[in-house]
Amino acid sequence: MTDLIVVPQPTDWRRWKGLVLDSVSSPITRRVYNLGLDEFFEWYGHEPRPGFTNATVCAWRVALEARGLGAVSINVRITAVRKLAVEAADNGLLAPELANGITRVKGVASKGVRLGNWLTVRQAQTLLNAPDATTTKGLRDRAILAVLLGCGLRRSEVAALTVPHVQQRDGRWCIIDLVGKHGGVRTVPMPTWVKVAIDAWTSAAGIADGYVFRPVTSAYHRGCIMQAGGPKWPK
Repeated sequence: MTDLIVVPQPTDWRRWKGLVLDSVSSPITRRVYNLGLDEFFEWYGHEPRPGFTNATVCAWRVALEARGLGAVSINVRITAVRKLAVEAADNGLLAPELANGITRVKGVASKGVRLGNWLTVRQAQTLLNAPDATTTKGLRDRAILAVLLGCGLRRSEVAALTVPHVQQRDGRWCIIDLVGKHGGVRTVPMPTWVKVAIDAWTSAAGIADGYVFRPVTSAYHRGCIMQAGGPKWPK
């Protein structure tokens, strides 16, 4: 198939969009793609276009830049249109060479400064040293801060961290098969000082399996550590 299939009718665009939305599982991604494609279809229909080509998508990017949109907003819309080209080609609605040209359309480079409050190395070290390492609770809190600072995990990921997650790969410690945002699975390198902090906590708490971080209550001082599934008395 070498000829471009022009899609001048709204019903055709809806069919193409349906292919894109059916190919993604995330509700958030579906919503973003749906809005982005609707914008593209509306812009496409305002005046005659040569067809769904690389040049057309480049013109769409220029139009978005002219509206003063940020790089992230523009790139999300361009990604949706690239996905449209891929799905159309896969379903025989667009020539593969045209789809390849569209997927090569570059987004807009992100520029600017990082927002938010970022710790300096000295501030991070001060925070890490804040817990009282002479107590079990302090060892746990220091290990939590170490994982947050050294591995860049989210709070929910730290709470869900288990002992089997921490493994050696190729001579270095890592957090293996960590399930994060939107169900994504990744492996995170772990600096040695983070592993040392975790070992100090797990050794003091007698943790060998299950969740790494657990509540330490006043009952601990009577010999009880609260663990997943209920309290367990140390042997």
